[in-house]
Amino acid sequence: MPDADRDVQGKEFLNHMADKEQSPLAGRSNHNGKLSQSEKKLQEAICVLLVELCERFTFFGIVCNMIHFCTVKLGYRNYQAAIVNMCFVGTSMLTPVLVGWIAECLVGRIKLVCICMFLHFLGTALLPVVSFPFEDIYIDRRHVLHTLPKREQKIVFYFALLTASLGIGGIRAIVCPLNAYNLEDCGPKELLSFFNWFYWLVNLNSAVVFVSISYIQQSVARNLGFLIPFVSGIMAIITIHMMRGEMIYKPKADSSLLTTFGVIGSALKTHWVRYRYFSGGVTNWLDHAKENYGGQYSEIQVESTKSLARLFPLFTFQILYRTCVMQIPSGYYLQTMNSNLHFSGFVFPIAAMNVISIVPLLILVPILECINSSCLFSSKDTGYSPTIYIVVGQLSAALSVMVAGFSEIHRKHFPQVEQTLSEEVLLVSSMPCFHLTPQYILLGVAEALVTPSCALLSFRLVPERIRGISMHFLALFNGAGCFMGAFFVQTAHAGTQGNWFPHLLHEGKLERFFFFLASLMMVNTLGFWTIAHRYNKLHEDYTSEFRGSLSGEKLLKHEKIIKRYDTVLESSPILSPME
Repeated sequence: MPDADRDVQGKEFLNHMADKEQSPLAGRSNHNGKLSQSEKKLQEAICVLLVELCERFTFFGIVCNMIHFCTVKLGYRNYQAAIVNMCFVGTSMLTPVLVGWIAECLVGRIKLVCICMFLHFLGTALLPVVSFPFEDIYIDRRHVLHTLPKREQKIVFYFALLTASLGIGGIRAIVCPLNAYNLEDCGPKELLSFFNWFYWLVNLNSAVVFVSISYIQQSVARNLGFLIPFVSGIMAIITIHMMRGEMIYKPKADSSLLTTFGVIGSALKTHWVRYRYFSGGVTNWLDHAKENYGGQYSEIQVESTKSLARLFPLFTFQILYRTCVMQIPSGYYLQTMNSNLHFSGFVFPIAAMNVISIVPLLILVPILECINSSCLFSSKDTGYSPTIYIVVGQLSAALSVMVAGFSEIHRKHFPQVEQTLSEEVLLVSSMPCFHLTPQYILLGVAEALVTPSCALLSFRLVPERIRGISMHFLALFNGAGCFMGAFFVQTAHAGTQGNWFPHLLHEGKLERFFFFLASLMMVNTLGFWTIAHRYNKLHEDYTSEFRGSLSGEKLLKHEKIIKRYDTVLESSPILSPME
């Protein structure tokens, strides 16, 4: 027995010494693992950014000359082409919310990404077919290779736009949402800096698109330009395929869009019943959705929804602002299209005027970075809030639309001349299109100030668990602004019998539509200014706002169990049935 014990002790001593010798190696391998993990995150961020830029390249390539194609090739009236363009942009903003919900409830994320990639490929492949009367591909001088009748051409065109917008929504919602950039630990200053440079890159990409694709579509090979979005879509698909296992962002499972809508619906239902049959109230109408007030949702779910509901006024005031921004691819585009595009023997591309609205953003972002460091976030107590950027930006948007009205009056004073676009002879004003520069610059300044600041408030002023949902709601209201713009165009055309949004601009009063929109935007700016003080507290820690409520939930569940007469439930579900 002593010999046996001695052998056991010897083996233990040898194992202990071996562990000591292996411990440095283990530490070294862990260090190498950390390095590989950081490199993996860097690769993931780069791939996500590349997919984002490729997707935006595709999107802007489709939008940049859609009005020109609809009016010249499909024979649409001006107001119809503007409505189609705005509805496509609005749909592309709403589809990420729809696809995000489908990914949560119905289909797995990987499977849904494959479906969206196919839809994106299909839409961008069909657009060249539709936009191709094949005028550039001849069998001989008298016969073209193939032509589509107008009716079939429109059907394929709308189907291609729908499938492309669904594919765009899937890529934005699943592959490259903002949460994929790991922004949870960033402060207000870092977040605003990220949003500034993020939109700077996106707009730099769009500037390249508007210059190159618009020139190809309009001058070099006419409708061949729609092949470039197709190639860009293939680039995005290849990038997703290369890193599909690592770059697909998986959100936390403790929050969902359905839960947010469920809390709001339950609170409205319970509030209506209590208001009708019972007296007494609560501090907030959303409290009716809590379990201890007769609802079916936990306190942390309701409190998160309450913090999101505080942003609804901010989102609402973005609707009309987005309507003004949508004048660039609609009303402003029509003004440029009906102005003199010839410059020293060179035909200036219509959509390239959008670059004038992008240049202020590219210049202002570095300047705003210096202002943010010195004034905006210099101190928690004395620093200014980004809401001042939103107020100034919305005022700039209102001035832009007002200047567009005066530019339209100025444009009509010039004599008319003939101008050829895509082999179509149009009667336009002889005013150079560069006279429209001020309205583009003012709207570009507005975008540089409003969009990053609004994204910062939407991301920062809610708990971490629902930041993705907050960005979904911001996209919903921005999409609503696009559809409201389409509604305004349809109403103005129908209510004035085509006078406020005419097909021939020199025969109508387009300036009255701009003045009406500018007056609404001024009221909108004043309305937001009155509530801007609600969104000044950027330095509060919203991530730990509801940690103390978990113990209250547990006490509530124990009280429910004790109050059961001779009956104890085996388990109390933490999540609601809808979640």
